[in-house]
Amino acid sequence: MPDNAQPKRPDSPWHAGELAIQRSLGVVERMDATGRNFVRTFMPEQHQQFFPMLPFAAFGAVDANGDVWATMRAAEPGFMQAPDAWTLDVRLPREPDDPADAGMGDAHAIGMLGIQLETRRRNRLNGAIRRDSDDGFTIRVRQSFGNCPQYIQLRQFSFVRPPHQPASVRPIRRAGLDDRAQAIIANADTFFVASYVDLDTGERQVDVSHRGGKAGFVRIGEEDVLTIPDFSGNLFFNTLGNFMVNPRAGLLFIDFATGNMLQMTGSAEVILSSPEVAAFQGAERLWRFRPDQVVYREDGLPLRWVLEDGGWSPSLLPTGDWGQAKVRLQAAALAEAWRPFRIARVEAESTTIRSLYLEPDDGVGLMAHRAGQHLPIRVRTGADDKPLVRSYTLSSAPTDDLYRISVKEDGEVSRYLHGLKPGDRIEARAPAGSFIIDGTERRPAVLIGAGVGITPMIAMLQHIVSEGRRKRRTRPTWLFQAARSPEERAFDREIAALVKAGEGNIRLVRALSQPGAATEGQDYEVAGRIDLTHLKATLPFDDYDFYLCGPAAFTQSLYSGLRALNVADARIHAETFGLSSLTRSPDVGLQVASKPPASTSVRVIFAASGKEARWQPGEGTLLDLAEARGLAPEYGCRNGSCGSCSTRVLEGEVTYPQQPSFEVGQGEALICCAVPTENDGHALHLAV
Repeated sequence: MPDNAQPKRPDSPWHAGELAIQRSLGVVERMDATGRNFVRTFMPEQHQQFFPMLPFAAFGAVDANGDVWATMRAAEPGFMQAPDAWTLDVRLPREPDDPADAGMGDAHAIGMLGIQLETRRRNRLNGAIRRDSDDGFTIRVRQSFGNCPQYIQLRQFSFVRPPHQPASVRPIRRAGLDDRAQAIIANADTFFVASYVDLDTGERQVDVSHRGGKAGFVRIGEEDVLTIPDFSGNLFFNTLGNFMVNPRAGLLFIDFATGNMLQMTGSAEVILSSPEVAAFQGAERLWRFRPDQVVYREDGLPLRWVLEDGGWSPSLLPTGDWGQAKVRLQAAALAEAWRPFRIARVEAESTTIRSLYLEPDDGVGLMAHRAGQHLPIRVRTGADDKPLVRSYTLSSAPTDDLYRISVKEDGEVSRYLHGLKPGDRIEARAPAGSFIIDGTERRPAVLIGAGVGITPMIAMLQHIVSEGRRKRRTRPTWLFQAARSPEERAFDREIAALVKAGEGNIRLVRALSQPGAATEGQDYEVAGRIDLTHLKATLPFDDYDFYLCGPAAFTQSLYSGLRALNVADARIHAETFGLSSLTRSPDVGLQVASKPPASTSVRVIFAASGKEARWQPGEGTLLDLAEARGLAPEYGCRNGSCGSCSTRVLEGEVTYPQQPSFEVGQGEALICCAVPTENDGHALHLAV
């Protein structure tokens, strides 16, 4: 093949390991097109101009034993030149102290990452080495592609000695991590990782990549095993895809203040799902690295870097740390327990709604939640010390450090909550509920909240904005907020800030049924109530996911109207407050068959209390029956939306005249809306 000839594009830009992870996420088809557009067999012009600007680059190389090493080499800018789109000349002398140098001989495969820490710009390539001297080599490019600026901390560099002057201290080789090595890892916010695969074509493909996180994002475990969270990225999965096929890995940590280098080679494993993945905020998967050989090179680099003021990557804001993950795991183990929470602060959101900020009061962290879920709480409001259970939607984002519930004063428990002050205590259980949103979905979302129904919407909007920062793409969202008057409308400033943060991707429509002296176009957009007419007049023609929350009549009217417009039932997510539940009309062919209620009386045994009762057709739910028998089971909503009344069914079966919105577990019953089925004369046994 002539030097300037372009190799034929393979059938797929991805190998089996990369495809395996993409397949697990359902993005194979999308990433095939993306790969063909962005993974090139040549350097685009901007890359040809970029590499000569750099004073250093990261490399990945494989030695004769098949061990892969990551390294960084430095020289005056211009040490890399691209005479054409398929060739990169690298003027670097051999470096015997560098374990990666053994894999940088003629015809060896190599990976390279060019990165500017001062601008967060980076580009990668891989190819084969052509070497005719010890003064440098040429890379024949096989793949070249750009990378996003995520997770890169801004740092300024300077040389402290001539680039090719060797370090004054000899490398130290070890089998494990000593105190010095552990200190570098424990304080690191950046490292580099090399990996490789041998393709079916006979070519070896080496990759080297950057990883960034909050300081300490790499956990050191038993036997020196490192655990690393994998955050949202470009879905290429070059590194983790390589590990799926070939577990060999090489890691490079740099002490940017001293130029000390820590190089390791060993093996890696990918963890696609686990409790730790769920507990580590922002992690989409984990991977572990076990070092086999460790090389510590004091003063290994002639460069020093200084972190800029405010130089932390904004992509790190919605990510957690291992300390937080630990307490989240502890909290998850207590999900079914009532835990004490302290009121940290109280804020008035409107004339009728107050927010309570809650923090754990038992030394254990918050239980993770999803935007839109509710928090079951238990309080004692009277002299009889009888516990009352209610559920209130969390108006805080999943990334917040405190729970926030926003309560309208309406009923015994809400009046009690309005009277609480900082330092007071309540009890809470793990957040629950299926009224949730995916902040990364590409389909536009329409959030409609009336009155205190804005509470799940504010949490969803916070989540959408947070995920937009993390993914660098904000889900297109319309927020319709209905209130009686400006004084009763909650979260004005917070919503305005979120709309601004959405950078044009979030649109707000406010309705007031009693606007009074408010100015249309400034204080609100719609006079009256939000209804289907307003939706049709405002929303561009598109395919939407709708999220509805408000009084039962309001929510039912919107739901029925959307269904009349042939909006699929699955596209309408709804939650009512009060005693009424939503009457849904499933799409044709998707109706869930359920057994009919019993047509004759059924004997019900409440096992925990040893009491019995007779349920009669048309006489209410199993919760009604239990209360009539003098029992006091916990409940929150009485309409099947919160799950607080979930009870084990020990024997027999139940059914639901109106399907609950809360997902019912196997062998469980939501007794607030359940009734017995025909049991052929057998009793129904409940764990109450």
